Amino acid sequence: MPKPGTGQSPLTLLTERSQLDFELKFLGEVLERLPNYTDALRVHATNLFTKGQLKECLLLEQRMVELRPHDPDARYSLACRYAMLHQSDLAIETLRQALELGFTDLRSMIQEKQLESIRRDPRFRELLKRQTV
Repeated sequence: MPKPGTGQSPLTLLTERSQLDFELKFLGEVLERLPNYTDALRVHATNLFTKGQLKECLLLEQRMVELRPHDPDARYSLACRYAMLHQSDLAIETLRQALELGFTDLRSMIQEKQLESIRRDPRFRELLKRQTV
């Protein structure tokens, strides 16, 4: 049976959609029903990032931090989003919070392309220096 207005069956529409687009639609619908489902939030944020929808991704990352305020990985991800959007002050502050909460993957901090916009910031270097002392 064709989908109304398209002339195509739902199965045809599904096969023409990429996996990423399918997941975006599916997880978006899941989150409409279960807005605090953190596993779905995390995957959906990653998919939005992959699709280049950084502002939408940022909103989900902020929601993750609200739901999991003591999760250093959630703070680190949020810091990466701020850095990608050239919000240096927020990126540095959120990264500092992630470290205070126990984020320990300094190699990721040094190599993470998403943090490129703050890597030369003296405050970033100071954060790294404090962690290695």
